[in-house]
Amino acid sequence: MAGAFVLAILAAGLASLTPSAATAQSPPEASPINAVVGVAARVPGDARTAEHLGTEREGSGVVIGDGDLVLTIGYLIMEAEQAEILLPGDRRIPADIVAYDYETGFGLLRALSPLGVTPIELGKSAELQEQAQVLAVGYGSPPQIVPARVVSRRDFAGYWEYLLPEAIFTSPPHPGFGGAALITREGRLVGIGSLIVGEAVEDEARPGNMFVPIDALRPIYADLLEKGRGLATSRPWLGVYSEEFRGHIIVTRVAPGGPASRAGVKANDVIAEVDGEPVATLAEFYRAIWALGNAGTEVPLTLVSPSGIRPVTVTSGDRYDWLKLAPTY
Repeated sequence: MAGAFVLAILAAGLASLTPSAATAQSPPEASPINAVVGVAARVPGDARTAEHLGTEREGSGVVIGDGDLVLTIGYLIMEAEQAEILLPGDRRIPADIVAYDYETGFGLLRALSPLGVTPIELGKSAELQEQAQVLAVGYGSPPQIVPARVVSRRDFAGYWEYLLPEAIFTSPPHPGFGGAALITREGRLVGIGSLIVGEAVEDEARPGNMFVPIDALRPIYADLLEKGRGLATSRPWLGVYSEEFRGHIIVTRVAPGGPASRAGVKANDVIAEVDGEPVATLAEFYRAIWALGNAGTEVPLTLVSPSGIRPVTVTSGDRYDWLKLAPTY
């Protein structure tokens, strides 16, 4: 029944979505759901992200542009040496890695052979309001389709020095969230799947997904194609992984060989201040660092640990220099 229900929605132009289970049937040929493809990447064992993200990565992507570009979530292809686009019938098309943008989280691939897939039309994520009905679609045979609702629009701060304005949170969660497409009732792409979260609604135990809004792509699209990344200059990067706890920023680990590690920052240190100003949330912490200048600037921190309070100055770096990015960027 669930599959027939979703197919009826698609046949009607996605006009009357209501939450339901994933479809067990294939969508009509003309459906924008067919623009969702698979992405597979192989990452060297010595890559910076290999330990935590693995060396064999698979997820989804969405065909955009003229039909040879695939938009996905960046961690699937970050530091990859080889990438492929997966299509129905066990077809695998080699692809170049065109771009990886750390600030948004987007990744971009270019197929090296024709995909034969109609690109999806891009929507406007700014128009997506809470309680809007959407489809979260991951690659599969058949596609993994989860009707959902937008339950929150808010900034998302990740522990890896990542801050995404106006992130899209949906519920119920899609199990194959990595690179999944968020599609509106009109059949347009408004987000790319990034994470599964326990609090899709702030301070409420409701599981869901976080999607990167498609509006974040437009300002950087030309730079992604030309330069392989978005910002012309790099923000200062410390190489700390941290979390909020009762109004404190606690370092959980540091990037080996990164700026914070070289300056003596250690796991379990509490970051109390940046340049003499108190910080209590990850968003405050990141914005305080980035306000000091570009990559390479000195970042004064006040740290608290069982041994006492100590000042540390970190010479920030460029995270792109630390990552071992592929030569096709």
